[in-house]
Amino acid sequence: MRLLLVEDDDHVAAALCAVLARHGFDVVHARSGEEALEHLLPDGRGTPFAVVLLDLGLPDRDGFEVCGSIRRRTATPVIMVTARADVRSRIHGLNLGADDYVVKPYDTGELLARIHAVSRRSAAGEPPAPETPEEPAEGGLLRLGPVLIDAAGRRVTVEGVPVALTRKEFDLLALLAQRPGVVYRREQIISEVWRTSWEGTGRTLEVHVASLRSKLRLPALIETVRGVGYRLSAPAA
Repeated sequence: MRLLLVEDDDHVAAALCAVLARHGFDVVHARSGEEALEHLLPDGRGTPFAVVLLDLGLPDRDGFEVCGSIRRRTATPVIMVTARADVRSRIHGLNLGADDYVVKPYDTGELLARIHAVSRRSAAGEPPAPETPEEPAEGGLLRLGPVLIDAAGRRVTVEGVPVALTRKEFDLLALLAQRPGVVYRREQIISEVWRTSWEGTGRTLEVHVASLRSKLRLPALIETVRGVGYRLSAPAA
């Protein structure tokens, strides 16, 4: 089994790599978030990673941000391995898409068991591929009916007319547009867009959804799934 270990402490990484190697794992060590993401780029070389072991205290990027980036580009299971033991951090990590959360110091046997558990779940059934938008994204552009989202330029137009959005409004729309028709849980949206936990921010999300509906003048574009969250439905052009 091929693993990606994302850990900036060389002493910790060396000890863990030695243990994992003794148990038959092929470990690739990344010392930063950027290095980890480079390893996860599809290049057609080598065996894909079965699991990513992700430390949160990285030198270049926050581990939560790295987890979100990993989840957006691959379905590879992620286990956060960190000293952050508070419940809020654990909830935040899981909402961002981590498959498990292990607190340092940990028992090696337990870590190995968790690695095997998440890899078994992944092998048993890969998550469904994202639904294809009406128009394939080219150069960062995504069209949903009369709505055109320019991810690179962070611009949105409706029937060719520019719509002025705040940074969070754009981030919220861009997130939902990644998988039209798929329901995003409120907790997941808060973690992805606001980089925090759900506690105390629910009203903020509702306000931003209402503002988006008003500015885009397409109230049916963002559907509320009662008790769960929101999804984007492509309106007729």
